[in-house]
Amino acid sequence: MTTEKTRARHETLDLEEADLKSIYRAMLVARRVDERSWILNRQGKAAFVISCQGQEAAQIGAAYNLRPGHDYLYPYYRDSGMTLLLGQTPRGQFLSLLGKKEDPNSAGRQMPGHFSSRELNIVTSSAPVGVQYPQAAGTALAFKMRGEDGVVMACGGEASTSGGDWHEAMNFSGIHDLPVIFLVENNVYAISVPSKFQVAGSIAKRAEGYGFPGHEVDGNDVLAVYEAAKEAVERARRGDGPTLIEAKTYRMTAHSSDDDDRRYREREEIEAWRLKDPIIRFEKYLFENGLLDEDEKEAMDAEIKAFVAEASDYAENAPFADPEEALDRVYAEV
Repeated sequence: MTTEKTRARHETLDLEEADLKSIYRAMLVARRVDERSWILNRQGKAAFVISCQGQEAAQIGAAYNLRPGHDYLYPYYRDSGMTLLLGQTPRGQFLSLLGKKEDPNSAGRQMPGHFSSRELNIVTSSAPVGVQYPQAAGTALAFKMRGEDGVVMACGGEASTSGGDWHEAMNFSGIHDLPVIFLVENNVYAISVPSKFQVAGSIAKRAEGYGFPGHEVDGNDVLAVYEAAKEAVERARRGDGPTLIEAKTYRMTAHSSDDDDRRYREREEIEAWRLKDPIIRFEKYLFENGLLDEDEKEAMDAEIKAFVAEASDYAENAPFADPEEALDRVYAEV
């Protein structure tokens, strides 16, 4: 009796070798841009950094299912991995970080983490936590009313699910079977508040109360997140309605460059999570399946580091906006 050879995980997901290399590269780019951002902050060149380190798998795995410029993304302030994957550039990220005139998000007017692109359908977030969810539901309603097959992904941390905006958006989306995916990146801490004091019960299971599926996934496993998001996106495109995905992950840095996380978590906890680093974990999968070797890994990382360094140098030398431009696009022309 013969048995069919067991298929690798990526093969069951219809992912080709090129897809896996793209996913791996996107995760590395996000990490290297983030690391450089912290250096700029510590050098006194960047006023504020809010980090994606540790959450690259949740972000890249989910967003790899979207069609840039067709689907809509409502990111939250930590989603630089997503926006880079969908077409924003390291140069653009650094221009925004340093508040330069060429900042593609806001021409230097907005704090870092407020991503925006009309061409890529990346919608900038408002400052209050969670307000992106009803806005995303509105965009999904527009897709449905027009009979288009667009999908909307709205993202946030676990703390954002404590606000009324999230519940109203979930309820509205469930009633109208909207093509929207709610991605909650549960990274254990709502600034300094542990999730056990922020969230009662399971976030994923709340979806049942609104009449659509909810899935809890290992947010440090990029293929697990990809699989959950793939199913959710396909469901939305078919017109079957929304999905909630809770990606359980970890924020490996402080909440922001202004936060001292030594006051609320132990170093041993962070080091334990670093052993579950999503990039190292995916590297191991690629090595085990013969899709990456040490030479290729080092070459790719060196190329990315050079690319990121060039982008950073460009942004550092780019001009700030002229003072005369302070009121441009603030008041209507009379």
